[in-house]
Amino acid sequence: MVQVDLITGFLGSGKTTFLRRYVQYLVAQGHSVCILENDFGAVNVDAMLLQDLIGEHCDIETISGGCDCDTHQRRMRTKLISMAMRGFDRVVIEPSGIFDVDEFYDILRDEPLDRWYTLGSVIAIVDAKLENELSPQADYLLASEAASAGLVVMSRTQLAAPGEAEAVINHLNRALADCHCARRFGADDVLCRDWNALTTADFARVDRCGWRQTSYVKLHFDEHKAFTSLYFLEAGRSVAQVRQAAQTLLHDAKYGHVLRVKGFIPDGGGWVELNAARDAITVQPIPSGQEVLIVIGEGLDKAAIEAAARRVCGRIERYGNLPR
Repeated sequence: MVQVDLITGFLGSGKTTFLRRYVQYLVAQGHSVCILENDFGAVNVDAMLLQDLIGEHCDIETISGGCDCDTHQRRMRTKLISMAMRGFDRVVIEPSGIFDVDEFYDILRDEPLDRWYTLGSVIAIVDAKLENELSPQADYLLASEAASAGLVVMSRTQLAAPGEAEAVINHLNRALADCHCARRFGADDVLCRDWNALTTADFARVDRCGWRQTSYVKLHFDEHKAFTSLYFLEAGRSVAQVRQAAQTLLHDAKYGHVLRVKGFIPDGGGWVELNAARDAITVQPIPSGQEVLIVIGEGLDKAAIEAAARRVCGRIERYGNLPR
């Protein structure tokens, strides 16, 4: 049977960055791996960041479009059937930051997938610099995406102050309690290291971490209304200008609760990736890209963001529900 791993995590936690390293480890161990990027955006930014992994022992599939649950499940099921016939022995799935994990488990129980796939590890990426105050909806997503994880992998630990990562795990455990989940994470359930220092032994631990059977009370809300996104294409502005715009959107409440700004910017004949959260903005070169910026958050003021964006960006492609 093909082992399938799920990498979960709230918006901006660093799932794609960790997935890159994990898949490189799996390929080095002799596995044939297919990545399923399940972002459902107008532009699948995360999939574009993984293109250089494609080779003899690694490929990437994506799911695009379709916001309703039935369409989403049908497309994921179809992709998994196709992937099972291609000879991979490992599949790694990265969903978006508002993914309903129960959908994934339900799909794997369906015929014929239940005969072709076995669930290996569920890995929850949690930001060591996570905001202290989240909305009830965001706390629920944080808890539900981690509840069944065999291991929590902390991101950005090198930026965290002493005790900050431990406070985030306490936050996660409170969120689990709030949704009546008995699961709690302790030191043995958490990998808390600078990702640049991760060893083969660390990745082996992730590979064998497994998953846990848990239950919790669902919070009923429309994720695609609570969390929205705004796409900008053909910005035609410098990295410095876009960076300043991201800073403004992230730190001024009049735009709503902006959680993340990400995308690609042409720069000096090449491309850079911008990834911005409230406490840090990173800009790094990438081999190729598509000129796009995405603003993601809660309670976004569409008109205010459009007005601010027009000062530095080009045409707006789409405003609407956050991709599943």
